[in-house]
Amino acid sequence: MELSRRQLLAGMALASPSAAQYRPGNGPKPRTTPAVCLYSQLLIKIPYDDLGPILRDLGVDGCDLSVQAGGHIRPEQASLDLMRGVEAITGVGLDVPVITTAVTSLADPNIRTVAAVASEMGIPLYRAGHWKYTAAEVEARLAEVQRDIGGLASLARAANMAVAIQNVAGDYVGAAVWDIHLMIRGMDPRTVGYDFDVGSAVAEGGAGGWQVAERLALPRLKMVTVRDFVWSKDGGTWKATPCPLGEGMVEWSKFFAALAAVRFTGPISVQPDYQSKDQVAAIRRDVEFVKKQVSAAYAGAGAVKLG
Repeated sequence: MELSRRQLLAGMALASPSAAQYRPGNGPKPRTTPAVCLYSQLLIKIPYDDLGPILRDLGVDGCDLSVQAGGHIRPEQASLDLMRGVEAITGVGLDVPVITTAVTSLADPNIRTVAAVASEMGIPLYRAGHWKYTAAEVEARLAEVQRDIGGLASLARAANMAVAIQNVAGDYVGAAVWDIHLMIRGMDPRTVGYDFDVGSAVAEGGAGGWQVAERLALPRLKMVTVRDFVWSKDGGTWKATPCPLGEGMVEWSKFFAALAAVRFTGPISVQPDYQSKDQVAAIRRDVEFVKKQVSAAYAGAGAVKLG
């Protein structure tokens, strides 16, 4: 079902008596390089109204704000808390170019409210949740997920946003980027595209396959997730073990060179998921690593702009 912007805003107004009283935002600042952001879930013990100064101190450009159960913003409270959360971050001069949700279909009871408030606050992008393969045949499952993504794309269009689909290693639909490609290639590239998780792409595609996956994603790239890993053996089974950026299997200079070649300027979500005795120091280190990679890659890149 196609959604109009009027229907979206009307639904939000019905959801909460105060929902139409929020103050609109201006959206992220124009950029010539990607916005290095931190996924807020990593700081979940910090209340959302205290996030701004901490994020600024960590040296990021913005925040990938978690809007999901157990996140900084609970979806059922989005009509009030999402505005406040965004203002707490933008009030210190940072951007909120993306929110991360767990939404996988329009059956979610809160997604219309979340999208409406996010749109009015100037957030251009939301990241969808993840779909797992089920007992259904692969082709049947892909058809189900394609219908779900089509619905999320219609929501994004009505909200003047875009939806990003992430490739996640493991038994997830889209772990192979070409699965996502087959599902979304007929959809409007302005409203649906990729969150390219380079660590997952390397884990799934190997030394050469991840580069093919990145090339496939680049024309519809909305955002990037960065994390690294090493292969380790556990009880006779090889597994991907998270590690600090630059210490694992990802070929970072090649990855960022490809982003710079198309002048990608969307958000980069830093999501370190390895264990560290000093989490703040680990985050700070990974953020600095990404910023150095961006600086080196974009300094010598051409002026081609990704459409």
